[in-house]
Amino acid sequence: MEGSRPATTEDVPRIADLAELARHELTPMKGGALWAAREAVAPPFEDTYAALLDRDDALVVVGTVDDTVIGFGVATVEPLRTGHTLGVITDLFVEPDARAVGVGEAMAEALVAFCVAQGCVGIDALALPGHRAAKNFFEESGFTARALVMHRRLDGGGGEPG
Repeated sequence: MEGSRPATTEDVPRIADLAELARHELTPMKGGALWAAREAVAPPFEDTYAALLDRDDALVVVGTVDDTVIGFGVATVEPLRTGHTLGVITDLFVEPDARAVGVGEAMAEALVAFCVAQGCVGIDALALPGHRAAKNFFEESGFTARALVMHRRLDGGGGEPG
């Protein structure tokens, strides 16, 4: 049976493994190199995800099939200048061979419920421009695009991804 639950410290090594899989999958995609250098959690993954478990303004969940962890998700709460808060789904990943069975949906529902309980005015989630499956997943979960980030790669950028 698929589902999701809040992550525990015992889940952190598995979450770190899944974060590495996500980075490996997304970095070669359009926009992925810059995502890895800017938005993605930086290694060491175990330290970052363990620290998130202790935060009141964050939720880390794991997705399971028959109690086996096959995915993870993270939402954080970001204060806005208006005094309101915005939920931000920073991570949502399911092993490729375990997709389309409902684990991602279960984790997304838990993250959305957390943001609602925190009084957020909305929730942002990032999908790379070439990752049609992620875009479709979020749209099917009730998300719509609110902004497009345009980027121009510059040659001679000192070896930085662009």
